[in-house]
Amino acid sequence: MAGVRAAQKEKTRRALIQAAMNQLSAEHGYASLSLREVTREAGIAPTSFYRHFQNMEELGLTLVDEGGLALRQLLRQSRQQIANGGSIIRASVTTFMEFVANNTAIFRLLLQEKSGNSREFRLAVQREVEHFTAELVDYLVDEQDFPRQLAELQADAIVRIVFSAGADALDASPAERHQLLEATVAQVRIVARGAAVTRTSAMSVKS
Repeated sequence: MAGVRAAQKEKTRRALIQAAMNQLSAEHGYASLSLREVTREAGIAPTSFYRHFQNMEELGLTLVDEGGLALRQLLRQSRQQIANGGSIIRASVTTFMEFVANNTAIFRLLLQEKSGNSREFRLAVQREVEHFTAELVDYLVDEQDFPRQLAELQADAIVRIVFSAGADALDASPAERHQLLEATVAQVRIVARGAAVTRTSAMSVKS
């Protein structure tokens, strides 16, 4: 019986999360959502909301956390394509762009709240970007033998490029998104080549 109640509670919680995402758009940011709108969309009474979240801010922070986690999991999967001879840069950028196309509401939330009025939201988005960057740093250090300092600089540049491209892709047509994808792959490759040359030059100086 307890298991049934727990499953129902989780189902309602997911319904609230999905309802909030459904209402996000370029014109309708998270700050403008109301508890009543979200609960109506989820099909529950407003008073039931508090069984799942303390307030709307906690719901929003949950969206940020889940969006960042979903993106990182997809990028981990894309990196596995290297074993089959795929390009890590193309696979990662393609996965990122597909995430933006399929999760427009979440990515828009990340962009809007990155510089929003809520300090909690800004810090939450910053943490997600830092997690994203840290995983790339670890990959560059562990798999490509970059010194950590150089890996951090390279990862920071790449993340800035792809997030900017993601923002441009939000309202782009399919053809424009394809062009943006190709441009982003080229830009990231330039950064990667520059980092590789810098590493080689540093090693030559040491030797």
